[in-house]
Amino acid sequence: MVQTILILAANPKGTTPLRLDEEVREIDAGLQRAKQREQFALEQKWAVQPRDIQRAMLDINPQIIHFSGHGTGDEGLVFEDETGSAKLVNGEALAELFDLFADQIECIVLNGCYSQVQADAIAQHINYVIGMSKAIGDRAAIEFAVGFYDALGAGKPVEFAYKFGCAAIRLAGIPEQLTPTLKKKLSNGFKDQLSVPNKPVSSPDVGLNESNREILAKLLTRSGRAEYSARKALCIKIGIEPNQLGFLRQLTDDDFALELISYLHSIDDIQALCKICKELEIVFKRGKYSTDIENIKSKLNCK
Repeated sequence: MVQTILILAANPKGTTPLRLDEEVREIDAGLQRAKQREQFALEQKWAVQPRDIQRAMLDINPQIIHFSGHGTGDEGLVFEDETGSAKLVNGEALAELFDLFADQIECIVLNGCYSQVQADAIAQHINYVIGMSKAIGDRAAIEFAVGFYDALGAGKPVEFAYKFGCAAIRLAGIPEQLTPTLKKKLSNGFKDQLSVPNKPVSSPDVGLNESNREILAKLLTRSGRAEYSARKALCIKIGIEPNQLGFLRQLTDDDFALELISYLHSIDDIQALCKICKELEIVFKRGKYSTDIENIKSKLNCK
């Protein structure tokens, strides 16, 4: 059965220019060379207005929908009006439309900044929805899209393709591999979030919530271990090869610390996280942060 991929692209006047043509061209080129290229058909709609989405759904009957453009978080995705200016469409409106076609749509990719809000709404009806948790740069958006569709073209399932796209961002040396998030609709009508790359779907959560990770990152910055001159030594001490970290050269200590903690959490490297806690204990022993460190060690079951 041929699966149709519908590209919906919009870059209204007055918004930041995006390399949408390059993104779509690279997706098309990847599918053309894929070993299962006969199983995919690519349809493109440019300068998309809300009415164009409705008509495309009726005329094309896509199984995969790919939005390429701007997102604004709670306010919605950015399409165009009759004059070519920005027209916002919120997640609930999109979810209501796509729900009418839920029996045919397998996956929706929202390749625009802050589109996780819309992904949350749509994932109540569609099996797989990918959104972006924060702003994503042009290069990262293109790398993710190309990697994702290369994997689909090779016959891989959506969850593998998502992780492959995240890996492609990281291999390109771009520290944005944690930005794409995958929302999966469950059979009971609720949704699950697979928000990190390269993490087995069935693996248990490490036990740290977002607040815990932020605290650990802040303490790592305060300790001085996240300073540029100390980063390689820290990585070696916790058992991570520095060269494999595309974000090693993050400009700020805060950014590096948060990316490192998020990365270790995403791959369930409890041992490395515990080693970081031990490093922090040396710095903050009997200090006001010792309770925070002990709490995090307890959640990680550090020995």
